[in-house]
Amino acid sequence: MSRAIDPLYVRYQVTNLVRLEGFLRDFGMERAGGSEQRLYMRGTGTAPYVYEAVRGSENRFLGAGLRVSCMQDLEALAKLKGSSPIEATTGAPGGGWRVRMRMPDGFEIDAVHFVENANGSAPADGLPFNTAASKPRVNTAVRVRREASPVRRLGHFVLHVTDHDASVAWLRERFGLLPSDFLAAPGQPDNIVGSFLRVDRGDEQVDHHCMLVLRTDSPGVHHCSFEVENLDAVMAAHDYLLARGYTLDCGVGRHLLGSQIFDYWRDPFGFRIEHYTDGDIVDRSHQPSVFAGTADETTQWGAKPPKDFFE
Repeated sequence: MSRAIDPLYVRYQVTNLVRLEGFLRDFGMERAGGSEQRLYMRGTGTAPYVYEAVRGSENRFLGAGLRVSCMQDLEALAKLKGSSPIEATTGAPGGGWRVRMRMPDGFEIDAVHFVENANGSAPADGLPFNTAASKPRVNTAVRVRREASPVRRLGHFVLHVTDHDASVAWLRERFGLLPSDFLAAPGQPDNIVGSFLRVDRGDEQVDHHCMLVLRTDSPGVHHCSFEVENLDAVMAAHDYLLARGYTLDCGVGRHLLGSQIFDYWRDPFGFRIEHYTDGDIVDRSHQPSVFAGTADETTQWGAKPPKDFFE
């Protein structure tokens, strides 16, 4: 079985790349390359890019890319039904090879190997947080500017699918993803409608999820999510994006499943995009739970999403 080791990027088609680039810069990304027909944006981490967009006549989600660990993984994936041959990622930042596969609902999922790491900057040393029990910040004031907060990396994305079980099986067969938690219909714990999936690195600690797969009647993307440094970064970006006139979708709050502090926005084309920080980290000993509540019950504090948030 092939194994994904990291989520790398999401891919969209939009009608105006210039407008999208302006928004993504304000959201905390930098241009990594592109042309009049294609745009690559990166964060401050080592991924050569975290967001790819192509210009087209309509706005739609295309797919995403996951990193795999070896060429043997690509060779195995290329033999599966619906897979492309192994091909060079010509023109994309970082180079390397990929196999492009199509999920049951048509999403294009890339397995990527030998991508040259970008020269990511070291994570910023955030100031210590003084709690009631411990006060490590001494003789140092907090001074946070309301400005674009650099995103570090793609943390996860959420897919709406028409057949949950078939889609999860497709992803697990190709990438060895593991379930971290399950969503069930409200009051029906045996009726699983969503799976939080994570990469499998054995005893190594990984994010609670790299993907959420949700059963709905209308396939598409729910959102893509990018990690920022800390709570100050979330709040500074929140105020900055409001001042720039962008549309707030839901935030700020803390999720129940995964525990992330979240802030959701709408890009100029209506797609939902998230800043997050302080998510759960798990290893192979983690045991999945089942949550059988409504969307507005998935928030511990802060802005509650509407009940139809995941529909």
